[in-house]
Amino acid sequence: MHARDIITRLNEKFGDIIAESFPDDMHPRVHVAPENWRAVAEFLYHDPALALDWLGCLSAVDYVADDELAVVYDLRSTKHQHWFAVKVIMSRDDAKVSSVCDLWPAANWHEREAYDMMGIVFENHPDLRRILLPEDWEGFPLRKDYVFPDQYHGIPNTYETNWKQRADYPS
Repeated sequence: MHARDIITRLNEKFGDIIAESFPDDMHPRVHVAPENWRAVAEFLYHDPALALDWLGCLSAVDYVADDELAVVYDLRSTKHQHWFAVKVIMSRDDAKVSSVCDLWPAANWHEREAYDMMGIVFENHPDLRRILLPEDWEGFPLRKDYVFPDQYHGIPNTYETNWKQRADYPS
């Protein structure tokens, strides 16, 4: 099935819930709001004509200039051999979306990483906690406005915030 056919099927089922669609893009996809994601995900997974049964990738994106975050789900049908993507766009201040690790088990660790690095909360996740950083780490390092701390528990970091201003920097 081609992207245009998948989008037609989604529009027939959900109508205005599909905020935008990009059938001819290099990354064919639809955009949905977080409150609509779960219903769309279940349809993509369970509909026999789509059968998008494999999560190839889950990526978090920071659109700091627009004050938004997004989660991009790249899905594949192992039965029909087609790919399709869904982008869930949300406010940076209320970064919440439903977990889909019960549909696509690979989402479990991907969601934890997106939570840890970007601060996106995946509601109803069975074990949502940091996966790369210590539990007491403050902030989300992959957000574009993140300020790297000078130290962690008294241990100085090795990141020079402005190394060109150091006295020993060669001009």
